[in-house]
Parts: sequence; C-alpha cells; structure tokens
Amino acid sequence: MTSQVSSPVGQQSGPEKGQDSGRDTGSKEIRRLDRVIIRFAGDSGDGMQLTGDRFTSETASFGNDLSTLPNFPAEIRAPAGTLPGVSSFQLHFADHDILTPGDAPNVLVAMNPAALKANIADVPRGAEIIVNTDEFTKRAMAKVGYDSNPLEDGSLDGYSVHQVPLTTLTVEALKEYDLGRKEAGRSKNMFALGLLSWMYHRPTEQTEAFLRRKFAKKPAVAEANVSAFRAGWNFGETTEDFAVSYEVAPASAAFPPGTYRNISGNLALSYGLVAASQQADLPLFLGSYPITPASDVLHELSKHKNFGVRTFQAEDEIAGIGAALGAAFGGSLAVTTTSGPGVALKSETIGLAVSLELPLLIIDIQRGGPSTGLPTKTEQADLLQAMFGRNGEAPVPIVAPSTPADCFTAALDAARIALTYRTPVFLLSDGYLANGSEPWRVPDVNELPDLRTQFATGPNHELDDGTEVFWPYKRDPHTLARPWAVPGTPGLEHRIGGIEKQDGTGNISYDPANHEFMVRTRQAKVDGVDVPELEVDDLTGEARLLVLGWGSTYGPITAAVRRIRNSGGEIAQAHLRNLNPFPRNLGEVLRRYDKVVVPEMNLGQLSTLIRAKYLVDAQPYTQVNGMPFKAEQLATALKEAIANG
Repeated sequence: MTSQVSSPVGQQSGPEKGQDSGRDTGSKEIRRLDRVIIRFAGDSGDGMQLTGDRFTSETASFGNDLSTLPNFPAEIRAPAGTLPGVSSFQLHFADHDILTPGDAPNVLVAMNPAALKANIADVPRGAEIIVNTDEFTKRAMAKVGYDSNPLEDGSLDGYSVHQVPLTTLTVEALKEYDLGRKEAGRSKNMFALGLLSWMYHRPTEQTEAFLRRKFAKKPAVAEANVSAFRAGWNFGETTEDFAVSYEVAPASAAFPPGTYRNISGNLALSYGLVAASQQADLPLFLGSYPITPASDVLHELSKHKNFGVRTFQAEDEIAGIGAALGAAFGGSLAVTTTSGPGVALKSETIGLAVSLELPLLIIDIQRGGPSTGLPTKTEQADLLQAMFGRNGEAPVPIVAPSTPADCFTAALDAARIALTYRTPVFLLSDGYLANGSEPWRVPDVNELPDLRTQFATGPNHELDDGTEVFWPYKRDPHTLARPWAVPGTPGLEHRIGGIEKQDGTGNISYDPANHEFMVRTRQAKVDGVDVPELEVDDLTGEARLLVLGWGSTYGPITAAVRRIRNSGGEIAQAHLRNLNPFPRNLGEVLRRYDKVVVPEMNLGQLSTLIRAKYLVDAQPYTQVNGMPFKAEQLATALKEAIANG
C-alpha cells in the first residue's frame, strides 16, 4: 500500500537530463504566485482526465497542497465537438493549505470550440486562455452555436489569450515516427501538458516514466507521447507568446511531518477497507456490481489478493449484496459497493442484514438522481434513503467522509461500528470525493485502531436443567451485539433468515411482545453506537450563526467560513461525520446559536432530520446541479444570513 508514496517536497527537473525546470528560462520573467487554478477542457476523447491526473501527480510530488475536480460526460465516448461531450479537469494548487478545487480557473486550456464555450462563463476577466486553433474550423464552431470566430470577433477581449496550433505542432514534433496525422494528433494532450508543466515549473520525470509504463507494449507510441510532452515544454521555453512562467512554492508548512502521496477518494476508501480487514484480522470480501462512480473500488480491491481480499463481480446488485451478506455470515469483513440506484435494489437484503444482525459495509458513492440521473455528477441526495429506505423499522448506522483523504479513516470507522455492534453500516461518499484528490499522509500501522473481534467458540447460556446451549441472540450487555458464530463450529448450529427471531434463542417467533422487544432492541443498539462528540469551530465564542455540514461540503463550507472571518465576520462551523446516530451533544450545540444554516447538495435532507429531531429551525441552503458548492457562493449566502440574523 505504500509503494507509490511520495514525499511532500520533490526536485524540479526539465525534460532533458540536467535541465532545471524552474530556473533555466533565459530572459523570460518568472512570477511567484501563492496559488493557481488550472482547468483542462476538451472532448471526452482528448485525454483531459489523463492530462489533469498527470499534472496533479507531478504537483503532489513537488509538495504543493492541492484539490481536484474531474468533470466528464456519462457516455464512454460522448458526441465529439459538442457541448455535452466536453470533459474537463480542474486543479487548484498552492503554497498553503487549501480546501476546494477553486471557484474559477486562472488558466483555461480549451482543446476545441465546445470546450471554450462550455467553460468561458467560469473564467474571470484577466485570466489566461490557451486555445488549440487547429480545431476552430467553421464546422466545429457552428456545431456549438458560434456565429463568428470568438478568437477574432473581440468576444475574448479582456482575457490573455494564447492561440496555439496544438495539433499541428504535435504532428510536426512526431514526424520522425511512423504515425499518421490523426494518430500523431492524439498526443496533443501531452503537448499541452508539457507546455503547462513549463509554465508552472512542474517536475517531469514521473510523467515520462508513467508514459513508458502505460504504453510498455507499444514502445513507439510511448516514445511519441514522451516526445510530444517534451515538445510542449520546449515550445513554452522558446516561443515569444509565453513571456512569463510561474512559481508556486511547496506547501511544506501546511503539512505535518510524514510521508505523503496524492490520493483520490475511491482509492483512499479502498485502502481503508484493506487496512480495516488487516486490523480486524479478517478476510475482506467485496460483492459488487459495477456502477459509476463506485466501480473504482471494485477495480482497486481486485488488485490486493495478497492481503486476503476477495472480489466478486456479480451479475446484478442483488447478487452482489447477497454474496457479501453470505460472506459476513461466514466470518469475513463483508463489503458491497454501489450508488443510489443500486441501493434501491439492495434494500431488501440490507433489511435482512438488520434482522440477522451481521456486520456488513454498504458503500454508497452518491451521484445525481433520481433513477439513472447524472451518473458522473455529484449529489448528496441519498441520506434519507440510507436512513429509511427499507421496509419496517430497520435502523442502520451512517458514516460520511468529508474529504478524499478522509475516506480512508471513514472506512475504518464504519468497519469498527459494524464489527463491534454486529450491524450493517452505510458509508455515504459521493462523486466529488470519489474522483477528487488531495495529499494524504500515509499513516503508520501503529496509528491504526485495533478492530479485532471475538467469534463465539462455545455455549453461552445455561438452561434451567443445567444444560449448556448456544443462544445466537443472547446479547452483549454493553453493545447489545449478538454473538458471531462461524458456520461449522461444533455445537453452535443456528438458524438465520428474515422472519422475526425470538430473543435469545433465535427461534422463529410470531409473538407480538417479542417482536416489539426485538424492534426496540435493534433501535437501541444503533442509538447506542459510540460516536465522538461534535466539535465546533467557534474562534471567539461570540458567533450567533452556526453553519452545519456533512460529507463533501466540508471543503467549500470551511473555505467560505475563512473568507467571512477574514472580512471580520463572526461565524461558527461544525461538520458531522456520524449521521446515525447523531453525536450526543448535537442538540446542545444547535441550541447555542440563534441561527443554523445547513448547506447540502440535495433539497434539504439533513435540515429535515435536524428540524424533526431537535425542533430547531435549521435553514437549508441547497443546490442539485451536479457540481459542488463554490466557496464564494457559500460565503455570500452566509453573509446574508448573518446580516438578516
């Protein structure tokens, strides 16, 4: 798990051995910046996600703090040259601690007219725009509704526009290779990456090594991509159109000492699940059906058989969770991964897991809904589904990570709850966390919690006649967890199934009083889950407004709170990791403040729960456009709430 880690501070080097990427710039000006937001945009086949990922990896190795926002169509190959087919990757990196991918790009790289038109509204005046002029043909511009050429009609006045024939330059750089124009032109994203790497003094060795690994079976293609990458760097170095390059120093002061690597939410979640299985000394079993944006977890866990991980790609969602629940019955740390539509299909088996009282992790990487909805866009609209989306009274603990790196810790916490209390547990991530990335400090194994649990080994109850028997529903007096007996253990044979059980014996029971007792006991078990008290960030104790968040809204909320405080405003912030049960002190915290605002990427699901449980007039601030909140957007709304308070 640590083979790919990188130190937060790396060495700069240019495309040629011995060249210094940060200093050997001839007479060109070097400007120092504290942060930059770059957005790469083009067709979904232009490799924008790969380009952004490579720039991110080099930025992480250099030691900047960073946050990313990949944004791409749901189709594998969306219609080329159209607005729905635009794919983008935004990266915010800085010499200090940052929290979001940024509100607006300082640099837009537009590979075609569609990319320019789809993104120009987000670009502030004065920003730099790099356009691939080769793609600005009359047909391509007409396809996206341009009546005139935006590069010539003055509509881009006020921006710093660099018109670069990326395709032509790439083809020219690769003329020594036996490639046609179309095939050579596919490397234009690497040319653009090389140019941006020069502009911001990014290291390059890892990207060249990556390209050679990626195309190891096609050495000629690998070298062509490396050559295109170097050509982009050299173009920036020599052309007069780029007279300035920029330096963003490492953010060493923002990081506690340790070994760091760049990590996405889904990768952190996968590593957290592997770590949980190791700390529990249990085999990890994943029963899953591929679904965006959760499939990456299945792909990643399938690589870790050496840690005792077993992955099963089922024929459908129901089979996936059924296999996982069977693995839990057999003594494994069982996991199923999905998104909202899959949760709907899994709901009956989740209810069965509640009845059987077996540990099971249900990972829901939320996306835009309802139904198929927006598969590649983010949303937080599954909270009420996770809380109540089953027949009968079927309570399930819910855990929600707040950042991509926090997905690692959240996975460990969800496993702790499931194993300790013998219950299914929801982990609610979302597309923003899953695909976004940030630096992550690789923990020492000694820092990880001990998750070992004891299986039943023999009889646990004595009958009136002195006979010792095994009662599968005799509970731990502290956690209310029932014993976990591995099938095949002599003397511990017992029934499982969805029909109500008799308390203690586990026999089928239709007794009304027993049913009510079991329903209330299962609820009490979840209510009694040990979760930390809610921490409140209230610098002076004088704030009258509390902004309460959960999940991936943490970054935008915290950035907005910082802006308000920097302008002299008083505001308090709290963020929920545990959504069921809520922290014990949540009610007391809410009552301290005159006003509570709850930003959510839904229509107010957490605020509905807060209002119902605590009778507090929690005000929702919501959006459901498939994108995360912007910091300035939230700051403006919160300032208005303070002013009207």
